[in-house]
Amino acid sequence: MDAMDRKLLGLLAEDATLSYKDMGERLHLSAPAVHERVKKLKKAGAITGTVARLDGAAVGRPLCAFIHMDTEGWGKSPELMAIQDDSRVEEIHAVAGDTCVILKVRCESTKALEDILHRLYQVPGMIRTQSYIVLNTYLERGPGV
Repeated sequence: MDAMDRKLLGLLAEDATLSYKDMGERLHLSAPAVHERVKKLKKAGAITGTVARLDGAAVGRPLCAFIHMDTEGWGKSPELMAIQDDSRVEEIHAVAGDTCVILKVRCESTKALEDILHRLYQVPGMIRTQSYIVLNTYLERGPGV
């Protein structure tokens, strides 16, 4: 990956709806050259998908929370991983430190958060959870390039 690829990834991270022509103009490349670079970056695994960033409040899920979970053992079990089927769960991370797993959830209300917590406590090996409700998000982006 060269400096031009990194600039291209930066543009895509900001606005993946830009046309190859628009990106080419910004990068001083032709549209076909941009297209080839994007294909190469996809094949290399640097680009794993193209998605829309949704506003939680606008789609009826204004409450964002991080749930720290302590479990017996490492924590990754089929029962725990089944929580990914819940569309309110945005991220699941195995972490080192004071907890085993961190979930990022976005839901309709504190009642909905309580429902998620209830479901988590049905998972065998769950010891405890600690929830952090987001008051405001000042920055949310993917990895920098």
